[in-house]
Amino acid sequence: MSKLTIPQGYTAPLPNYELQRAIAFIKSTFQTNLSNALNLRRVSAPLFVADNSGLNDNLNGVERPVSFDIPDVGLNAEVVHSLAKWKRLALKRYGFHPGKGLYTDMNAIRRDEEVDNLHSVYVDQWDWEKIITREDRNVDYLKSSVQAIVGAVCETCEALDVAFPSLHGKLEREVYFLTTQELEDRWPEKTPKEREDAICREHHTVFLMQIGGKLRSGEKHDGRAPDYDDWALNGDILMWNPVLEKAFEISSMGIRVDEESLAQQLKLAGCEERAELPFHKMLLNGELPLTMGGGIGQSRLCMLMIGTCHIGEVQASLWDEETLRGCEAAGITLL
Repeated sequence: MSKLTIPQGYTAPLPNYELQRAIAFIKSTFQTNLSNALNLRRVSAPLFVADNSGLNDNLNGVERPVSFDIPDVGLNAEVVHSLAKWKRLALKRYGFHPGKGLYTDMNAIRRDEEVDNLHSVYVDQWDWEKIITREDRNVDYLKSSVQAIVGAVCETCEALDVAFPSLHGKLEREVYFLTTQELEDRWPEKTPKEREDAICREHHTVFLMQIGGKLRSGEKHDGRAPDYDDWALNGDILMWNPVLEKAFEISSMGIRVDEESLAQQLKLAGCEERAELPFHKMLLNGELPLTMGGGIGQSRLCMLMIGTCHIGEVQASLWDEETLRGCEAAGITLL
């Protein structure tokens, strides 16, 4: 079923040829800005991992990975949902040191995604991860990293507006920080998504912290896998989208679990059996570095900075017939 929204009076901000140039400009410029802001180096990354490695991102625990057998290797493989856990192992294998990190182009298939203006079964993002010290595992370090990322986003947007004068994107550099519990306390009658819309309408750039555990109401703000982010030291970067007039998540990120928080979160999530997987054993045995990291949506950033109303305008994917007909009737070209 289509969940298509077309804002009244919407027209594509750029012709298709110029749109492709703008997408290329954003991707090239932002990855340089991000690399400089967080001291990251690009690495190559997998499209799929072995299904028994424990390296795939389990997301909310119900999404089904796309899987296939590889007869000549003797393994079953899964297309990644994200590289949240793989990156931490890569930092160890590639010889990175504290204060340095990696980023990569991550492409994934999330076949159970509910598609709409913002969501596609095809996911493209910059996945990044860096090694930190135990002293860095605190809220202040998390906040300073968020501010660095937001700075890289805003600098990219400003450069885009110079390169494409017909675009007039303006993003808020000042970040408003609050926790999911503080957000629920303020608007207990609203749904989590309605709360995000309300806070972003006020502050435009928000970092919403502590996602994954249950709130005092007994509900979760949103799901998070228990084996990568520390639920007390994570969050989402949200920006106000003036085209769709709603909160717009551009990044999920956080300081990663250590031995103690992994064991605790596996128990809370009721999946303690994961402790026997290779990745989890290494982490619990203290064999992996302490890290922080996240993913930053490539198509999401392009949507926000260029001002498109549908993610299909900036990435090629598959859509239901109702969405295709609705976009064609509105003069919206889906790639």
